[in-house]
Amino acid sequence: MTIDMSQFYQVFFDESDELLAEAERLLLELDIESPSAEDLNAIFRAVHSIKGGAATFGMADMTEITHVLENLLDRIRKNEMKLQAEHVDVFLAAKDILKMQLDGHRNGSLVDQEAVSEVKATLHVLAQEDGKSVPALPETLVQAEKTPEATNAKPDAQAIRRYQVQLPVLPDKDVKALSEELALLGTVEALPPVGDRHVIQLETDETLENIIAICSFVLDPDDLVITEQSGGAQDMSSAKPSSKGGQGFLIEIPDITDKDWSTLVSELELLGKVVVQPMAGKLRSLWLETEEKRDSILAVSSFVVDVDKIKVTEANIPPGTESVQPSSTQAAEKPLDEGDFGLFDASVAKPEAGNQPAPIEGAKTTGEPLENKRVAPRREADKVAVSQETTSIRVGIEKVDQLINLVGELVITQAMIEQRTSTLDPMVHERLLNSVGQLTRNTRDLQEAVMSIRMMPMDYVFSRFPRMVRDLASKLGKKVEFVTNGAATELDKGLIERIVDPLTHLVRNSIDHGIEPPEVRTAAGKSPVGRLSLSAGHQGGNIIIEVSDDGGGLNRERILNKAKSSGLSVSDTMPDSDVWQLIFAPGFSTAEQVTDVSGRGVGMDVVKRNITAMGGVVDIRSAAGYGTTISISLPLTLAILDGMSIRVGEEVYILPLSFVMESLQPSADDVKEVTGQGRLVKVREDYLPLIPLYQMFGIEPLYRAPEDGILVVLQADGKKAALFVDELVGQQQVVVKNLESNYRKVAGISGATILGDGGVALILDVANLLRSSRQLITETSIH
Repeated sequence: MTIDMSQFYQVFFDESDELLAEAERLLLELDIESPSAEDLNAIFRAVHSIKGGAATFGMADMTEITHVLENLLDRIRKNEMKLQAEHVDVFLAAKDILKMQLDGHRNGSLVDQEAVSEVKATLHVLAQEDGKSVPALPETLVQAEKTPEATNAKPDAQAIRRYQVQLPVLPDKDVKALSEELALLGTVEALPPVGDRHVIQLETDETLENIIAICSFVLDPDDLVITEQSGGAQDMSSAKPSSKGGQGFLIEIPDITDKDWSTLVSELELLGKVVVQPMAGKLRSLWLETEEKRDSILAVSSFVVDVDKIKVTEANIPPGTESVQPSSTQAAEKPLDEGDFGLFDASVAKPEAGNQPAPIEGAKTTGEPLENKRVAPRREADKVAVSQETTSIRVGIEKVDQLINLVGELVITQAMIEQRTSTLDPMVHERLLNSVGQLTRNTRDLQEAVMSIRMMPMDYVFSRFPRMVRDLASKLGKKVEFVTNGAATELDKGLIERIVDPLTHLVRNSIDHGIEPPEVRTAAGKSPVGRLSLSAGHQGGNIIIEVSDDGGGLNRERILNKAKSSGLSVSDTMPDSDVWQLIFAPGFSTAEQVTDVSGRGVGMDVVKRNITAMGGVVDIRSAAGYGTTISISLPLTLAILDGMSIRVGEEVYILPLSFVMESLQPSADDVKEVTGQGRLVKVREDYLPLIPLYQMFGIEPLYRAPEDGILVVLQADGKKAALFVDELVGQQQVVVKNLESNYRKVAGISGATILGDGGVALILDVANLLRSSRQLITETSIH
């Protein structure tokens, strides 16, 4: 049967994206002087995983780059080469090349072969700095030699170990691929097969965990049987298992399944040395040498089988059985032959006395001989890792959107039912109304649960910036410490993708315009290293994202002079908050010279326009000499919002509740007519512009005098206005439907929703209404 490998491409693309992002994050966090061995190993594993996947899918270009990169990383993590800043730069460049190649395979985009060749050549040069060359990709590997770096290295003699790796039934090509991978760890030799199972002998100084990790790319680790043999490349007689003086127990269990038996043996190995005995009919038995008591043995066994079926007899282990310890996998898979305990096939010569192997179950042990050693912490960690691997699944975003749309329809249907039943007599229809109330609560819980599926952590955005900050600061000759807070804060996926570009521009501006060069900072008594922070947190129903720097701050005088020269209406008495907002004007820039980073006056107006389109607000706080903070407030999701229903004439509209400050009915004396400004209404000590909604949309209203209707005070972009409507209908949560994709874009309207009576209500775009109203004036200009 031929398997269509293309069905797995998307999984490889997604996993490679994650691995490249993780590798970049680790590279940026590396301490050049004292790199963490754990981080180096994690980077190596990420590159190795991508190499394995690329080779599987025939992506030779990626395999070639990762092969050179992998060998260089391997030499560094083995302390055969000292890590330098140049290495990190090249590794990051290689990551960019791999990303470009990955996109080429995924989308068919062009790959800059000149850049690929340049990075590849640089990697080779770095690898040959100490006179060693990178081994070529192996063509065949029945009996492979060590790679040059492994041959020339002179590790501690006791670090070299010999393992016998018994594979499950695999196609020859998979055996060959696995042999090639294992050859990166040491010397590989093919041994005679055991039945249908291939056997590979490996001499290496790597740990058992690394061997299992390599094998896991090709097969399930649970199908492995790895035996560590004494007498490797050096004399390893010291590795012989030794008795720790524990007492012996004979454990007998009748009628147990192979799976449960294998699990039980694995659990008992946590307590001490286990020697499995041959089956006698349906009776299984084993010897256990341990320091634990009988009650502990029963307690451990009770997690697998009924303790009433277990017979535990205290007795010494018979002579001649201590050195034979079959793995639980083998014990469960086949009956044990008398004499050799089922460890070896008859076609394989038995090892000489004093050179007995210590079998190790591939996925469940450490690299030490199996003695009565406690490895519970390691086992628990393994269990947690397995648990984490199975707690998430990949689902296409289109399926999530479909689910959200269906729940949205359910919310609308529930609203219809609630409205229909609202006129019923609660005494007569008490049970029905209680059921409707329960349905309302359950629908809201379901809606919140489904909406949370689309929520993504801000780390998805934040993780893009460390590399950009590093490269840009280096280019501008500045030193910048980049800090993030609140990366776990969640935001709707649709907003996450749209906030990336505005944040990118704000971060670049902070580095270019905000943070001063080291010599300027030092002269001002500051640290030569500037600080740039990116934070996110929830505030009410919104998420607040802040970009802060400790640079020179905004220059009020320069901004006002630039605004005057650009013909903007400004005054020297304007408050700072209004002056700072001038930088969002189209084409506005105070940069003295144009660079390829900024200075052309484009970007900040786009930033504000994009954030406003998402229902967000931008605020700026700045102090000369201390720095600038740009704050962005966004709704958590655009799919569902809390709104206030208002009526004008026969029409019902929805006002997003986040813009509503208050509502009131004014007196006639509070409404003033101002020449050239329209009508203003006095709210406490402030005068606000009055916006008659019926005039904006050409509707015949019930009332034309503000004192007869209702005024709703709105705030957007730091401005306030009073919206004149006929009446307030109520407050409700509505499902937002995109009007533009179903009809066309309408000024002052951000979307639509379906009401409980089946009618359609338009959702007002408050920010757009306030901007487009000719009657809008700033609060500060009227007092």
